[in-house]
Amino acid sequence: MKKLFSRILIGSVIAAGLAGCSSEEDTVIMAPVPQVQSEFTPKSVWSSSIGKGVGQYFSKLTPEFEYGKLFVAARDGEVKALDPENGKLIWKTDLEGDGSARLSGGVTASYGKVFIGSENGELITLDQETGEELWRATVVGEILARPVTDNNYVIVNTSRGMLTALDAETGSEVWTISTEVPNLTLRGDSTPNTVSGGIFWGTANGRLAAALVARGQLIWQQPVGTPRGATEIDRLVDSDTSPIILGSTLYTVGYNGHLVSIDLRSGAPIWKRNYSSSSDMATDGSKIYLLTDKDHLVAVDSRSGTELWENALLENRLLTAPKIIDGYLVVGDAEGYLHWLDRESGEFISQQLVNESGFAVGPVDIEDGYVIVTRNGDVKKLRIAE
Repeated sequence: MKKLFSRILIGSVIAAGLAGCSSEEDTVIMAPVPQVQSEFTPKSVWSSSIGKGVGQYFSKLTPEFEYGKLFVAARDGEVKALDPENGKLIWKTDLEGDGSARLSGGVTASYGKVFIGSENGELITLDQETGEELWRATVVGEILARPVTDNNYVIVNTSRGMLTALDAETGSEVWTISTEVPNLTLRGDSTPNTVSGGIFWGTANGRLAAALVARGQLIWQQPVGTPRGATEIDRLVDSDTSPIILGSTLYTVGYNGHLVSIDLRSGAPIWKRNYSSSSDMATDGSKIYLLTDKDHLVAVDSRSGTELWENALLENRLLTAPKIIDGYLVVGDAEGYLHWLDRESGEFISQQLVNESGFAVGPVDIEDGYVIVTRNGDVKKLRIAE
């Protein structure tokens, strides 16, 4: 995870500085598992697997539910389409038999195709019906974020600050927008969001950018983080969050930055609040749910930015981005627990230990249940018991 990467980096610096100082304690301590009296226990519908999963690598391979199929992928190049009702295999494709695929950005299903990005800078496109590979295109930089589609384009945001649109049928490049990438950034990139002919994404220099999809023309940029401090680490700003759009308002958040509400048309801020995050957010329309860089879960009123509640009991548990499943807010952690919270109060409702390999991505809502994928490649469909 991007947070895991940044914590390992910062932790190594701290450890080096404290070498020989036995009285000093580790500054990053994972909170113990909260004791929760679970109000429900999900029922398992079916189980499957996808290769070796992503292991401990930074690969955000969230499953995609589309065309009546569940598409899942593993970092080593295995891609499957499963029947969401029973988990049976519809098709399977092995993109790299030697395990060098390094899949990391995906999965997106659109235009009758499945798009997946890789750390090798390749966008790979499969036929959604058969799994047959249709085309590959090479872009500048790693594809760590999920591709998005609009205007018959498939658009990727890369680690080199390149937002590139490719023709969805042929893979030929249509346009590229380049933004600045500082020397020190977090591991991860913002998945763009599109609406009404515009595309919006976070940049590695702590800005929110907006462009016209049809022409690849940059419209405006708005800072969501301001560098401050004496060292490069202190001054690190980044915006890896996928923006949320509600009506004519956009919401985004930056690492060492702010949670910002922005008017879509003008790019002008409506309100700002001091939160630091590099994870995607969730919304139910009236509230924005975000995960801070300390793994505190926070609910904010979308109209005013007023904080409604904060739950700090999962601090430093390397949580997945929050999701809303069956009306509950849910996150997974590095030790394989799913934590369910009440959206109104932030109190715990339920908790399950699913798989000790942990989670890289949160659950995905599908018909009559939800799907989880663990780091070691277990795929499960579950349903909250009535």
